[in-house]
Amino acid sequence: MIVANGLTKKFDNFTALDRLNCTIPSSCIYGLVGSNGAGKSTLLRLMSGIYKPDGGNVTLDDKTIFENPALKSRIVFVPDELYFLPQCSMNRMKSLYNAAYPTFDEKRFIELTEEFALDPKANIATFSKGMKRQAAIILALSSKTDYLFMDETFDGLDPIMRARVKRLLYNDVAERGLTAVISSHSLRELEDTCDQLALLHKGGLVLESDVGNLKTSLFKVQIAFRESYDRSLFSDFSLLSFEKHGSVANFIVRGDRDAVHDKLRAKNPLLLEILPLTLEEVFLYELEALGYKIEEGEEIK
Repeated sequence: MIVANGLTKKFDNFTALDRLNCTIPSSCIYGLVGSNGAGKSTLLRLMSGIYKPDGGNVTLDDKTIFENPALKSRIVFVPDELYFLPQCSMNRMKSLYNAAYPTFDEKRFIELTEEFALDPKANIATFSKGMKRQAAIILALSSKTDYLFMDETFDGLDPIMRARVKRLLYNDVAERGLTAVISSHSLRELEDTCDQLALLHKGGLVLESDVGNLKTSLFKVQIAFRESYDRSLFSDFSLLSFEKHGSVANFIVRGDRDAVHDKLRAKNPLLLEILPLTLEEVFLYELEALGYKIEEGEEIK
């Protein structure tokens, strides 16, 4: 289990992470999402032991990760900006990984290069962006570490390759208890892939939850009544937003879907529809409810 407690990291006058707390359980796929500059990449590098915290700490099984080679041998990190030795092949990189990770599995390396149809003898510099990402993922998965961190996991991968990587992650979590922490540009990808999601914003953890809970505890309601009414009619509900145009109101409500439906139906509306939200809508409303504001042009990724 990985635990961050008051984790802070600064770069000159910029605070990338500000007293962040989170707990990442073992044997799961944990997703990181957030606005640009939210601190996702910094968090991954702190958990990998690449950066030293400026405040607080991050531990693996109650032990500090930074400057701890024994713990680092249990972690493999695939960064957003990939690095390979100059003019090297995958076979040469395999030798490097084999020396760094006692658990490196050469048989699996061969199987994965065949499955991804990559030539392990070819110069990686000749690979396309997607092929380089595949090469990095193959090396990471062949290391068979307990923890796998991936920044912008699916960047450059086509749909078939994304599905293949997801299947490999699922299998490793199920069969050998891998803990994967991944970030992605695509909320949709994380929605379909992760067991848990953490929303970062401006260096802090805004929300941490099971994906299933996120999607079932928040939803949109469209309702209408013959008689005049206002927001006060729904004072016994947990509303995150409310708009009314004519006799029709639209609002976002938190709670159990069936219980909310029954309570609203008891008010005898002319119209009642309960609609699901996309994961992006869920995060936006959660941010607004907590007092955070997404600036114009800023995206949750």
